[in-house]
Amino acid sequence: MTKSELKDFLDEKVVLYNNPKFIESDPIQIPHQFTLKEDIEIAAFLTATIAWGNRKIIINNAQRMMDLMGHSPYDFVMNHEEHHLGTLETFVHRTFNGADFKTFAIALQQLYQNKGGLEYFFTQHQESDSMQNAIAAFKKQFFTVPHLPRTTKHVSDPAQGSAAKRINMYLRWMVRRDNNGVDFGLWPKIPTSALSCPLDVHSGNVARKLGLLTRKQNDGKALAELDASLRELDRNDPVKYDFALFGLGVFEGF
Repeated sequence: MTKSELKDFLDEKVVLYNNPKFIESDPIQIPHQFTLKEDIEIAAFLTATIAWGNRKIIINNAQRMMDLMGHSPYDFVMNHEEHHLGTLETFVHRTFNGADFKTFAIALQQLYQNKGGLEYFFTQHQESDSMQNAIAAFKKQFFTVPHLPRTTKHVSDPAQGSAAKRINMYLRWMVRRDNNGVDFGLWPKIPTSALSCPLDVHSGNVARKLGLLTRKQNDGKALAELDASLRELDRNDPVKYDFALFGLGVFEGF
């Protein structure tokens, strides 16, 4: 199909999936439980961190994270003491365990106390056309607290060639504002034009079938290629096509 036909096709799929019904089966439902901005930010960050594997299990385990934090993630992050962290030790989602969870709580506290919080940090480190260097800077800052070496793998680093799928998804959740009720649009100082598509097996395979991506690996170079293709379709909001690629792959078996 022509580029115009491809854009029309994908735009139709965006409309189909970018609506509140999408929330019912997606991990984004976890931060949608909250109204306080900081609760949403932290719940979304933790949910995105464990967003790999079976979606129902992701949702169930992300809910357990919220339960272990007393369903007040911001209050827990800011006011926890050492003995409170013991409640997190029983958590496990695949390779993310209680020790990792405790480190994340401590790192988030330091980020809010000393660096202005998640929004401020990413806003201060953004570039006009990309958030990938900001993600790399975030990982460096996040792990300035004492941590086990194994815990660092749970925040991806574009500077090391990663497509950083989960944190790019997190940024989509926080930045995009289209009044369709899925993404939150809480961080207005970051333009949607700087966002990158969360690249995973599903979106990558669909993108290749549609001629948007040629690279076989789902890595940072593939992400750059996909970003360039999606910006040709909509330079102001390229990441909206995540809904189309994901929906075609997961719900339609495209």
